[in-house]
Amino acid sequence: MELYYTPGACSLSPHIVLREAGLPFTLHKVDLKSKSIESGGDFNGVNGKGYVPALKLDNGQVLTEGPAIVQYIADLKPEAGIAPAAGTMERYKLQEWLNFITAELHKAMGSMFNPAQTPEWKEAVKATLSKRLDWLSKQLEGKNYLMGETFSVADAYLFTVLGWAAHVGFDLSKWPVLQQYSARVGGRPKVVEALKAEGLVK
Repeated sequence: MELYYTPGACSLSPHIVLREAGLPFTLHKVDLKSKSIESGGDFNGVNGKGYVPALKLDNGQVLTEGPAIVQYIADLKPEAGIAPAAGTMERYKLQEWLNFITAELHKAMGSMFNPAQTPEWKEAVKATLSKRLDWLSKQLEGKNYLMGETFSVADAYLFTVLGWAAHVGFDLSKWPVLQQYSARVGGRPKVVEALKAEGLVK
C-alpha cells in the first residue's frame, strides 16, 4: 500500500494507524500548494479532490477520506484490535466518534489555517469549538482513550486534530483532560514513529 501524506496534516491519522496495525506501506510526501509528489508526479492524478490522505491499494484502487481509510486499515488487521468488529454496537460507536471528529473538530480547527479568515470569523469558530471541547473533555474523564481503555483508530484522528491547536493559536490549557490525553497518545511508540517519519519530532 502507498500512503500520500503531508506532514502534520490529517493524513497523520492513517499514517499512525498503519504503524499501529503493523502493515507494510510506502510513504509519498505531497506538496499541497503545487499538488506535486516529492518522488515525482502530479497528486491530482492520484486524488482528483486535491487533498490528503489518499491510500493506493496493492490492486491499484485509491481510497480517500481519513475515516474510511482508517477503518479499512483496521479491518485488514483485525487482530491489532484498533477497531471493533463490523456490525457490532461498538463499531457504530467508533463511527460516531469518527463522524464527530471530522464534522465538528477537524473542519473547525482546520479552518483556522486559512489566512483569509477574519478575526471575527476566527473568534466565532473558537467559541463553537470550545463548546465541542467542553463536551469532549467530559467524555474522556476517567478514560485513557475514546473507546475506554483500548486505543482505536478514532484516537489517531483526534490526536492529529488536537495537535493543530498550537499552530492556529488555540489554547488547550482550559482542558487539562485533553492535554493529558494528547500526551498519552503522543507517547505511544508507533505514534512517535509516525511523528519522526514526518519530521514533526526529532
